[in-house]
Amino acid sequence: MKIQILGTGCPKCKKLAEAAEAAAQELQLDYEMEKVTEINQIMAFGVMMTPALAVDGEVKVVGKVPSIAEIKAILK
Repeated sequence: MKIQILGTGCPKCKKLAEAAEAAAQELQLDYEMEKVTEINQIMAFGVMMTPALAVDGEVKVVGKVPSIAEIKAILK
């Protein structure tokens, strides 16, 4: 599973990365975490608001930091 954090490195982006990492670890997933910070790459996903969370290339959350429980539900 590939988890991608789309964002320029703002505090919310960092918080989303930490929450996604915690959720994946709690679920004991085999995953790869990637931070996409290049604005053109972020826009290629069709994302106009950051932070965003993509799983296996599919955008799941845009413009907010969901709770760890919400991220776990997305990752299952």
